[in-house]
Amino acid sequence: MAASILDRLRAGEVLASDGATGTNLQQRGLGRGVAAERWVLENPEQISRLHNDFIAAGADVILTSTFGATTIRLEQVGLAARAAEINRKAANLARQAANASGKLVAGSIGPTGQLLKPLGPLEEAEAEAVFAAQAQVLTTAGVDLLVIETQFDLGEARAAIRGVRSVSDLPLVVSFSYDRGTRTMMGVRPAIMAAELTDLGVDVLGINCGRSLEDNFKALTELRSATRLPIWFKPNAGMPMLDEDASPTYTTTPEQMGAQAPAWVAAGAQIVGGCCGTSPAHLAAIVQAVKK
Repeated sequence: MAASILDRLRAGEVLASDGATGTNLQQRGLGRGVAAERWVLENPEQISRLHNDFIAAGADVILTSTFGATTIRLEQVGLAARAAEINRKAANLARQAANASGKLVAGSIGPTGQLLKPLGPLEEAEAEAVFAAQAQVLTTAGVDLLVIETQFDLGEARAAIRGVRSVSDLPLVVSFSYDRGTRTMMGVRPAIMAAELTDLGVDVLGINCGRSLEDNFKALTELRSATRLPIWFKPNAGMPMLDEDASPTYTTTPEQMGAQAPAWVAAGAQIVGGCCGTSPAHLAAIVQAVKK
């Protein structure tokens, strides 16, 4: 049996996660505004191809295409009734790609897209239940770890952790998005996130998405000083620009992103990859820089 991700982290290994899902699938034909989870059902070949491309680029960990696969989020695109099917099939697609090369599969769990009461309509108990339901299917389908990602609100993150831990004892990453520089949209700083979540049954804390590489790096240094846990770090490939069709494009090159990756590891990140705009070519440059 392959060593677990926690064993590998304890041994001091630096691991590479994959890159973006949504922006890469859009470049491969996914329509604007179309949920990536729909392609799990309707175009699974492209999901598998992306997994294989990231593995070929050097990823040790690939994420399932289930970022928006809670029933709450799938309800917005008419797929809530197929939530379990989507999570199961996405896990199977990733598992098939990973098995051929001994890679790890991470079950991706994104935010619900709703705010908790009193700021929004969502009860904490409801949030906890939908996160538990998603984590249960992903765990049963055979993922190696779970990643609660792109979080911005401590209340929702706590609900997600409780939901996951009620059904699964898999290694758990919790990653926040600092889209206000070194604060989330709810004003949460990395040090506050670490203080609130480190002792809640989380194995790895992280940063993904957000703003510029420079802002994400500042968030990384703050997080490293605030937690004893390993750090997951998947920044965007720079800030997006809008092209003539109002579609986001990312101008940071693979070479530029790879050149910065050693500093991420030196600053304390132990699992590195990329978020929006990060192609297999970007990931290959990151892997070459941190594992050469």
